[in-house]
Amino acid sequence: MKNSEQVLVPKADVRTYYDRPVLKAPVWKWYIPAYFFTGGLAGVSSVLGLGAQLTGRRRLRRATRVTALAAITASAGLLVADLGKPSRFHHMLRVAKVTSPMSVGSWLLAVYGPAAGLAAAPEVTGLFPRIGAVGGALAGLLGPAVATYTAVLVSDSAIPAWHEAHPYLPFVFGGGAAASAGGMALVVTPVAESGPARRMAVAGAVVELAATQLMEHQLGEVGEPYTEGPSGRLTKAAKVLIGAGALVTAVGGRRRTGAVTGGAMLVAGALVERLAVFHAGVQSAADPTAAVGPQRRRVAASARG
Repeated sequence: MKNSEQVLVPKADVRTYYDRPVLKAPVWKWYIPAYFFTGGLAGVSSVLGLGAQLTGRRRLRRATRVTALAAITASAGLLVADLGKPSRFHHMLRVAKVTSPMSVGSWLLAVYGPAAGLAAAPEVTGLFPRIGAVGGALAGLLGPAVATYTAVLVSDSAIPAWHEAHPYLPFVFGGGAAASAGGMALVVTPVAESGPARRMAVAGAVVELAATQLMEHQLGEVGEPYTEGPSGRLTKAAKVLIGAGALVTAVGGRRRTGAVTGGAMLVAGALVERLAVFHAGVQSAADPTAAVGPQRRRVAASARG
């Protein structure tokens, strides 16, 4: 091909048979976005718990370890409810495949859950504290992966609003997990020991808000579901809750009322943001343009290259 020639890619024809969507919308119910939220809350709570263990903050350690166990138990219940049968989770452990986010996530939960249980049990019973320390260390080390692997999981799908957002969703999920874990710790921990939780909550809120804004800006038309329709309304509500929660926490978090109020807003905001991401995927699957447009642009870029 001569250098003077131009590769012309016709505009995508987004009409389909009987005007049906190109992709099948996710059949998940509310269990899955709630599963995303509880997993993130559990993972970063374990990180906070490990920090409290290393710095001698006993009450913060106890609160975060119990929170992590409660959250991961709820997460497992939500996952099983979506799968329909508990045995289906066991069946996923028959194979270990590092290139599969689902396989990696299944094994991650299989190791993290017992570790979180070992960490929390001595906090409740007062028995075997050394075993609790080992479990807390393992859970804390696995916590970041537990909090963000679900972002990789949805990004690995064909849904345009999720797939094209793969550089940003781990930061959205990770920031939200930090904000929710810090916020929950503020609610259940005395102010005297909640300093690390307060700083993590504010930092997580900043990361989530910045990552969400960057994602919306960079995705262009593919990212329209994040700003329009049900998902757009949820995204706006999440931004308000997280922004206001971070402000209240930063300004008044050293007092009990401010800590509880700001923490509760951050927890609610992180949950709403997971619902927004879920509904953005549903809306995106229903739009043929979102599926065909990026593919045509990649073909054009490859041809020019």
